[in-house]
Amino acid sequence: MDVTALSNAKVGSMGVVERIDLPEDVCHYLAHLGFLPGTTIEVLRSAPAGDPRVYRLDGVEVGLRFETAKHIYLKVAEAVGAWR
Repeated sequence: MDVTALSNAKVGSMGVVERIDLPEDVCHYLAHLGFLPGTTIEVLRSAPAGDPRVYRLDGVEVGLRFETAKHIYLKVAEAVGAWR
């Protein structure tokens, strides 16, 4: 599996969080949203301008800005019915 920044994962792809490279307070906030190493994430859709994007993790949809998502690294597993 390839490791890529969450911000670079294609819409419709899925993967597992490998690591998060952000300050501790931001990591703590993201952990409360469910962004933890080992969590499976699906890239659902992007806003018309491409930012923010919506992700599904543990059955919950969460929107993140590009600036945050680029520091979350994902092992990309597969594409699931990509649509944009």
